Amino acid sequence: MRNKQLPLLHQNKMKNLLLLLLLCHVSSSVKHSLKFFVTASSGVPNFPQLVGTTMVDDILAGYCDTDTKILQPKQDWMKTAFENNPQHLEWYTQYCFEILPHTYKAWMDDLKQHFNQSGDIHIFQRLNGCEWDDETGEVKGFVQYGYDGEDFMSLDLKTLTWVALKPQAVVTKLTWDADKDRLKHHENYLTNICPEWLKTYVAFGNSSLQRKDLPSVSLLQKSPSSPVSCHATGFYPDRAMMFWRKDGEEIHEDVELGEILPNHDGSFQKSVDLNLSSVPPEDWRRYDCVFHLSGVKDHIVTTLDKAVIRTNMVKPSDPTIPITAAVAVLALIVTTATGFIVCKKKKKAQSSRSPENGSELSERLSPET
Repeated sequence: MRNKQLPLLHQNKMKNLLLLLLLCHVSSSVKHSLKFFVTASSGVPNFPQLVGTTMVDDILAGYCDTDTKILQPKQDWMKTAFENNPQHLEWYTQYCFEILPHTYKAWMDDLKQHFNQSGDIHIFQRLNGCEWDDETGEVKGFVQYGYDGEDFMSLDLKTLTWVALKPQAVVTKLTWDADKDRLKHHENYLTNICPEWLKTYVAFGNSSLQRKDLPSVSLLQKSPSSPVSCHATGFYPDRAMMFWRKDGEEIHEDVELGEILPNHDGSFQKSVDLNLSSVPPEDWRRYDCVFHLSGVKDHIVTTLDKAVIRTNMVKPSDPTIPITAAVAVLALIVTTATGFIVCKKKKKAQSSRSPENGSELSERLSPET
């Protein structure tokens, strides 16, 4: 159940949309974001009743859950920000361990009753936060809810009304629209408090948030019939795009895009595979792999070249080596057998000719003087 996510809150889709926007404006202003993901559950064994995460520019900055009862800053600069702004830490602690667990439990009980559901497994999620353009000063706030894997409700800040994202949410929308104090609270938080906190976190984490590490890119192939994988590792942050091109044009057919994965040192890796089963060898150089890191102007372009492909295949060994080795072993066997036979014959000859007396035997066994 840990991987059960809403289409609305699916991080990969949202991240891809954000990447497209960023890559189209790499030379313009930088947009920063502060996002809060909250997941409440019921009936899920060995899973906290509530889990919350804080993301600054899509980097995990804080975490809490109702099992550990511990608020964990996930970045050193976030810890410093809390030390310099204790009211932030107090707010997070109160919301994670006091307010949200009770509020979400009440909402889930109402929803289960409204949908006539039993005490089975249910999940209620919220994504809220703000974006800030550090050049224009433009601020955008958002609140979105989901229930049991489906979009449920979102807030329209312009009209200060809730938008039902499925028919079953209409009754809840009318109830929430009537709560004007809560709507005003959302408006104040999303347009004033959230942007100010975001600016604070960006200031403390600027060196990390603005860090740009380019990757090393390699072409890999398991066997001659396997797809060629373009693999980039060591890049930071995790806002990156990677794709194959043919004659300078991005292609999607016979391409399998991998997920961005973390490395043990905090950097990231990603790969994209290209199936070349229908491509003649003479056309390989028409293809290239492109890696682009958000905020970096230049691409890393790697031309498809069989000579630079790394593989774990073992080259066929030189047939003369085993032949030579076999001959050597055979010669050793023959020599050993011959020596054994000669030794055996000598012993036989000696045994057939008994010594005339003990003194002769003593002479044969004694060293010469």
